[in-house]
Amino acid sequence: MPKRLNQIIDSLLRHPTGNVWIQIVRYFFSGGVAFLVDTGLLYVLTEFCGVYYLVSSIISFSIGLIITYLLSILWVFDNRNMKNRYAEFSVFVLIGVVGLGLTSLFMWFFTDKIGVHYIFSKVITTVIVFVWNFIAKKSLLFRNGEK
Repeated sequence: MPKRLNQIIDSLLRHPTGNVWIQIVRYFFSGGVAFLVDTGLLYVLTEFCGVYYLVSSIISFSIGLIITYLLSILWVFDNRNMKNRYAEFSVFVLIGVVGLGLTSLFMWFFTDKIGVHYIFSKVITTVIVFVWNFIAKKSLLFRNGEK
């Protein structure tokens, strides 16, 4: 592998960074992992376990939230503003609860009111909630230069 390409991969995937663009790329990938688990679990619970799709959505979103938290503190964001990890996780969960509310609202709206299949509703909803989550987490929990 050419040296320059290796450096780009290192900066994007391996080394700690305060660069917001690299953090967005990492958040996109970590969000992608959480999305796959979230959507897969939503599908399994709804289609195979007979759980109502909004209940399945809450359960699967919660699992995705835990995955996102772990990847955020371990890989995406370098700066952690809160020294108390319980308080940090509480704020993270609060942001997630708002995201869950948005997810439930948009899932209901797109599926029940507009008639979009619940999986497609999940995709649309994920884009909207992704933007909310990144901005809220970056500004409240992982600001550069403040600890």
